[in-house]
Amino acid sequence: MFYYLNGIVAELLPYLAVIDCGGVGYACRTTNNTLAALKKGKPGKLYTYLNVGEEVFDLYGFATQSELNSFKLLIGVSGVGPKAALSILSIGTPETLAMAIVTGDEKTLTAAPGVGKKIAQRIILELKDKMSKEASAGLDFSGGKGAPAPAMFSNKAADAAQALAVLGYSSQEVSQALHGIDMENLPLEEIIRQSLKKMVKN
Repeated sequence: MFYYLNGIVAELLPYLAVIDCGGVGYACRTTNNTLAALKKGKPGKLYTYLNVGEEVFDLYGFATQSELNSFKLLIGVSGVGPKAALSILSIGTPETLAMAIVTGDEKTLTAAPGVGKKIAQRIILELKDKMSKEASAGLDFSGGKGAPAPAMFSNKAADAAQALAVLGYSSQEVSQALHGIDMENLPLEEIIRQSLKKMVKN
């Protein structure tokens, strides 16, 4: 229903931002990261998600597309509601979430209030499987030069691509981020870390 809201930041409260669009104040539930990116009285733009149920009509807003994509992925996991998703995305960035999923880091997820070990394990299991199915088909790891990736690098490259795919980046963007990284000698975690750093800068 709403793709984004673009207006003046009227109010900032814990987990809530109010955006004034043409005299109408839209209350958006959000994360600490998005709140930190907004300033009261200044222009603000939030990418939105409308959660509608029998007794629910809540609007969620995020400063970046990647945070919105991560939120949608999290609430798609069985047993994970919007409140838990906001909690996870408030203690880290979408890049942190992607790293935690690919590397199986339960501790990062359980650091979020209200997220226990079982939920963390389910998030990692379900999202890693989803990422595996969607990620690495047709990726070009040459940075757009058309040269195929060496076979010995392909598994590491595919695993790293999964971490980036969870944030909603295109195959071309993923390929460019992975280009130039030493996949032969670096461990998977460092490959992901370096590629995510490139994504943040772009």
